[in-house]
Amino acid sequence: MAAAKELPIYKVAYDLFKEVTESTRNMPRDFKLSLGGRIRDEALEIVTLIFRANAAIDKVPYLSDLLERVDVINLLLRLAHDMRFIATKHYAKAIELTSSVGRQAGGWLKHSASSPVASRSRP
Repeated sequence: MAAAKELPIYKVAYDLFKEVTESTRNMPRDFKLSLGGRIRDEALEIVTLIFRANAAIDKVPYLSDLLERVDVINLLLRLAHDMRFIATKHYAKAIELTSSVGRQAGGWLKHSASSPVASRSRP
């Protein structure tokens, strides 16, 4: 098992966290804590789930949750962009990063779901 910090998916997720932190910095005060905070929390949870999946024997639950969080952050980013709370360049970069995390997590999930450990842990 490689250290989570060395995984390509971790590096992209970390860049996503940095990008959303930067893009939510200039949100209007009314939305900085609510919408901006939720976006940052989802990005942080994505990074955390990568650590947990890497350390777990059965990675499937963590990776499934990770893919759900990617969908949620995409929705929140779109809302923030549509309401003009974040700039188009930040939105485009964040969506590019979430797409990369989603593709990598999907591949990891497919591989993990076919492993003998995953099939033994399910009823």
